[in-house]
Amino acid sequence: MLIVVVGAAALVAATGVGLALAVSGPPLPGAMSGLPGYGSMLGGAAPPGWMTGGTLPRSMMGGGADPGKVMGAVLASAPGPRVSPEAAARLGQQVPVGATVDRTRSRITFHRSTVVLAAVASGPGTPMYSFEIAGMVDPTVVVPTGAHVSIEVVNRDGDMAHGLVVTAGGAGSSWMPMMTAAPAFEGAAVWVLGDPTSAGLHAATLRFTAGPPGSYEYLCPVPGHAAQGMVGTFTVTADLDR
Repeated sequence: MLIVVVGAAALVAATGVGLALAVSGPPLPGAMSGLPGYGSMLGGAAPPGWMTGGTLPRSMMGGGADPGKVMGAVLASAPGPRVSPEAAARLGQQVPVGATVDRTRSRITFHRSTVVLAAVASGPGTPMYSFEIAGMVDPTVVVPTGAHVSIEVVNRDGDMAHGLVVTAGGAGSSWMPMMTAAPAFEGAAVWVLGDPTSAGLHAATLRFTAGPPGSYEYLCPVPGHAAQGMVGTFTVTADLDR
């Protein structure tokens, strides 16, 4: 276990509080050299240690600064794929192959064993705390059991971190789902994506196999965001033809 100070200047400026964080794993090069364990934030089975252990800043526990803004600024230069705002706009409106869209019920249903879709966080024209999928805000997503699911998550918010995790129902009411919303399926989490830079918008893809039939949730795990409404229903059913 290694204790490091992560993004100290940015965090102190935003919160007025020093920060000691418990993390694990080898450091990454470049701008993220102070963030060991960053790789586990993209599709890992649990948040990296610095999200759940060590000493969190007061803002993460309900203090003055918005934790989403703190994380967004600290992770703005994180490694990983980027997309343009124009590409993000297309992804947010795109109806996936093999899907049936019911806009009246705000529902998208997949009838095949390969599911590929995009979820754009906080896009223009949508509520700040929302995901845009196939031109709908936080729709119910229905997939067959055993489906191989790929969700590209794009953070289109200009000054706020967002992520997406598929978890068991009920986690959306938690103020800090990072500490309570374990992924329902292995790989079903992109924990946090930082602010955009001149390189583009942060994007990451989570991949998992949909497990037993049931009702789950997809939500933003950044503290406070799911409680503000950034959550939707993810249904796995055995009743669809594949």
